[in-house]
Amino acid sequence: MISLKELVATMIVGLLAGVAILAVFDGLLALIGAGSFGDATGWLAVVLPLMILVEDFRAWRTAGSRRLIAGLAALGLGAGVGLGAAYAANSFANLVSGAVGAAVAVLVYTVVWFVWIRWLTGDQPVEG
Repeated sequence: MISLKELVATMIVGLLAGVAILAVFDGLLALIGAGSFGDATGWLAVVLPLMILVEDFRAWRTAGSRRLIAGLAALGLGAGVGLGAAYAANSFANLVSGAVGAAVAVLVYTVVWFVWIRWLTGDQPVEG
């Protein structure tokens, strides 16, 4: 990704698409009587952004162990803050609280990863 704005925008679109697909799937299951709407875990919305983030991680092969440091730091912060956000939203349906947690986790990971990998490798982020 060229800029932080581009990466964050891509993550937001991926999250929204994931939530929409998950809501349709959950609605169809509710229609056939396999549970009630909102029972599905919203954490599944992370699938599309995760695929993009894995490819971005793989693209930094030349960074060696520095990419592992940035990735683990971003993963730890993203997961911790995302779980906290999901816990704060636990009064809502699983679909909503999980989607909130997934969104926060992905966005925190994205920002930390983008900044740290460039800081550790000496690359400068491009404004755009």
